[in-house]
Amino acid sequence: MKKTDWYKDAIIYQIYPRSFCDGNKDGLGDIPGIISKLDYLKELGVNCVWLSPVYDSPQEDNGYDISNYRDIYKPFGTLDDFKKMLSEMHKRGIRLIMDLVVNHTSSEHKWFKEAIKDKNSPYRDYYIIKKGRKNGAKAPNNWSGFFGEKAWERIGDSEDYYLHLFAKGQPDLNWENPKVREEVKDILRYWLDLGVDGFRCDVITLISKDQRFKSVFPTIAIAGHQYYVNGPRLHEYLHELYTDVYANYDCMTVGETVLSTLDQAKDLVLPERQELSMIFNFDHTDTDNHFGVKYFYKKFDVRKLKKVVNKWQQGLHGCGWNSLFIENHDQRRSVGRFGTDDKELREVSAKMLGTTYFFLQGTPFIYQGQEIGMTNGDFQSINDLQDVEAHNIYNLSRKVKILKPFVDKTLFNVTRDNARTPMQWDNSEFAGFSDVEPWLKVNSNKDAINVNESLKNEDSIFHYYQKLISFRKGNEIIKDGEYIDLLKHHKHIFAYKRKLGDKEVVVISNFSNKPVLNKLVNQFDNYEIVLSNYKTHSDVLKPYETRVLINY
Repeated sequence: MKKTDWYKDAIIYQIYPRSFCDGNKDGLGDIPGIISKLDYLKELGVNCVWLSPVYDSPQEDNGYDISNYRDIYKPFGTLDDFKKMLSEMHKRGIRLIMDLVVNHTSSEHKWFKEAIKDKNSPYRDYYIIKKGRKNGAKAPNNWSGFFGEKAWERIGDSEDYYLHLFAKGQPDLNWENPKVREEVKDILRYWLDLGVDGFRCDVITLISKDQRFKSVFPTIAIAGHQYYVNGPRLHEYLHELYTDVYANYDCMTVGETVLSTLDQAKDLVLPERQELSMIFNFDHTDTDNHFGVKYFYKKFDVRKLKKVVNKWQQGLHGCGWNSLFIENHDQRRSVGRFGTDDKELREVSAKMLGTTYFFLQGTPFIYQGQEIGMTNGDFQSINDLQDVEAHNIYNLSRKVKILKPFVDKTLFNVTRDNARTPMQWDNSEFAGFSDVEPWLKVNSNKDAINVNESLKNEDSIFHYYQKLISFRKGNEIIKDGEYIDLLKHHKHIFAYKRKLGDKEVVVISNFSNKPVLNKLVNQFDNYEIVLSNYKTHSDVLKPYETRVLINY
């Protein structure tokens, strides 16, 4: 099959299945619920869906701990339900990419059960299992993981430990073992042969570890990451997957590349290297925290955002492909983060944010609920939260007192559960998500913020996103044009130009809740305004105003 770059023309909508729509009314989203909303996605205008994990799983990390890669988590439905969903998506011109989670499995996976049951099992070498120091009294090294825990867990009362860079129930696979890589290839072929169109590759830059397993000093947060992020054989492994599997299908891959630099990203997405189609970088999500730690919050500064966007837009232009996003299942809602969730300005703020990122070079991703301006949850207690990361960090802060004031101040604002509250379809008791109490608390603002209200209101965020999608589709300037930052140092205005030949698209956005006067606006008096979140315009940008202008 001939490979194409269809993903460069994709508008991708991310579905977090347990929170999207409950088809069987048990309080948990599922595949039949997704099927029931496919016409909604078609109406929005998206042409691809990224589906977060639906594989069989004990759900310690909401499906990112997989116990069976070839079956569906029963509360989500059956494999036949999945096949029906995929068929119905394709009928509507919507492709599907799935989450590929192969840095680790669940501790309930049969491979891991065999690995810890018998030291002589061939599955023992499927995982990273090492003898502890001091006859097993101490872990093999002092690495820590991403969920506020030590990275090693002792196996019973033996001297051996297994590595888990995430929760204890997510043991890391040993990619040094060629049998593991063959297992992964078989999993990929299984889903691609069913008709899946590609994969979002979860924490893919962690699959290669430095085999010296050295301790690090000092032991700061995520200790040891220099030995397990972008490891020595990463590119070899990714190229092997490409040549043995991806090259045979018209599919795409997008890698989640935590803690990766621009130069490292280039090596992942240069087409001639045959590794990944594109990557998620997270530099822009660190513009409102210190040291890349979301619990160490600092006030958002649009100048930092512009600097990051400029670096990646210019850095990958002509040599790779960007992914574009402002929300996902691991990030809090954007309206109260980069804009405002204030009742008076939430809608114009959401439209401004959507406009600002949508016309950069790359493939735009929309996270469920973003298109109606959903906000952070209204959590009051740690008991309201379900996220394993949030609970681990909360418990750690009770032990390490220096962390307590930071965590207490920011936990509810930054927890991943903010993006995971049930989708707000209407103003009924459980927001039309379900007829029974959902697995996670519904946001009380569902009376005002819901799909039904958005569909009825011609000036809604939903209908504005339709316009963003329509303008972007088939627009060669947006797809291939050069990116030029127009106001690098302005503290409120983010303005850029996309230029292809003598044709230009200009985007001007005010990231302030106050009117801003700037002479740049008057420089484009002879350009046509094709999109804006306000109906009238002057040389003053209104609060959170955005304009898209063209000269062709």
